[in-house]
Amino acid sequence: MSSVKKFVSDTVIYGFTTIVSRMISFLMTPLYLRKFKDAAVYGVYSNLYASVSMLNAILAFGMETTYFRFLQKVDHQDRGRVFNNSFIVTLTTAALLLISVFIFIDPIAAWFANGDRPEEYARYIRYFIFILVADALAVVPFAKLRAQGRPIRYSYLKFFNIFVVLFSNLFFLVYLPAWIKTSAFWADFAAGWFQEGWIGYVFLSNLLASLLTLCLLLPEILTLQLRVDKPLMKSMLAYSLPILVANISFIINENLDKILFPKLLPGEAGKTDLGIYAAVTKLAVFLSLFVTAFRLGAEPFFFSYAKNENASRTYARIMEYFVIVMVLVMVGITVNLNWLKYFIKGNELQPDVYWTGLKVVPFILFNFVLLGIYMNLSVWYKLTDQTRFALYISLVGALATIGLNIVLIPVFSYVGAVATTSIAYFIMIGLSLYWGQKYYPIPYHFLKIVLYLIVSLGISLISFFIFDSNFWIGNGMLLLFAVVILFLERKQLQSLLARRK
Repeated sequence: MSSVKKFVSDTVIYGFTTIVSRMISFLMTPLYLRKFKDAAVYGVYSNLYASVSMLNAILAFGMETTYFRFLQKVDHQDRGRVFNNSFIVTLTTAALLLISVFIFIDPIAAWFANGDRPEEYARYIRYFIFILVADALAVVPFAKLRAQGRPIRYSYLKFFNIFVVLFSNLFFLVYLPAWIKTSAFWADFAAGWFQEGWIGYVFLSNLLASLLTLCLLLPEILTLQLRVDKPLMKSMLAYSLPILVANISFIINENLDKILFPKLLPGEAGKTDLGIYAAVTKLAVFLSLFVTAFRLGAEPFFFSYAKNENASRTYARIMEYFVIVMVLVMVGITVNLNWLKYFIKGNELQPDVYWTGLKVVPFILFNFVLLGIYMNLSVWYKLTDQTRFALYISLVGALATIGLNIVLIPVFSYVGAVATTSIAYFIMIGLSLYWGQKYYPIPYHFLKIVLYLIVSLGISLISFFIFDSNFWIGNGMLLLFAVVILFLERKQLQSLLARRK
């Protein structure tokens, strides 16, 4: 059981900063919804960040996973060569993107603007390109800190980034507008350039944080030797290319709906619906956090533990614990939507505009559970170096996502987007299970996992659609569900407690 404890420890240490970052983003959401003039502006915000996530995957080029994998494949004294190759790849992709965007910035801005203030979108894109470059160059140094087991420095840098974003947002959106009204000094300081409620200040805050964090990573970056090990690079690129495609496909599954929304539902109505969809998705933050924290802890753990004779049984046990926690969080959020919805309350003119999208929240939560299961299943092709299967699975999922979004969003708006994500994840889980059990069998308890999924989704839907998210009824069902799980898992828990003693 010590292996599971080590996995949990890594997940907590490296996932905590991500949890705090996402939580602060979640807590900032009410501020954005009140400061932006309407839901359409929040739709612009969501569209741009969704598009950036796609470029983030391209710039990273799958090097984080590749770095961890190849550290296990080379001798200890050769680990520097893995770092050099990994960083040179991200440096090259970042330079190419930077040059390309500045050459084609006008048509790119026009595409995003859709005829609405292209010069303003050009400013946004300039901010984002430098955010992307800074974040891409930080990927491998942060992975190096994790591989070296340096959680204090890793956490310090992540927290520094978080607080720069937080305080910059507060300065531009809250403090400066208030000070301008009460202080001649600040009024003179802001004269001629400050625009109250301008969405660009959110992007500028992100840019400041990314650049300053990259500067603090210089001690790691300066260990770089600009020397390519060609045979090693060839092997690393062969391994990373399918992962890159898989990561892009993953982003397509997660964010293509938000990227295509303004094109599939043009005009203010489309932007408004996208703003509503993006806002209600924020209510799934707790589940999203757990999935992200799991990925951060799982990847290095799975690679380092792969040679253990009990590896497959440990992976199966982790899947069970993972699903249990996920479904409990899913039900917990759904049954408390009646008060959680106030986190996405609009401004004085549109106080309840975002609440019209609450009906899709149970399904958004379920999609995050499916995503977590797929991430858990993906261990087999990474450990067996058969990343081509990641390519096959993710391409099928991406094609399903693209086709279904094009068909469903114009008809059903964000309801169609949520349904598309569910179908795509089911397809990807099925393919991963089929090939995974063939090439790297793991003794998952399929019946138990499926029952937990069905029961948890049933409780969520009953609570929302039949009992209207009644606090007492919903939490009573949650408590009963938790008690039943404790009873069913009592032997596993007793074994865990006995081993700890």
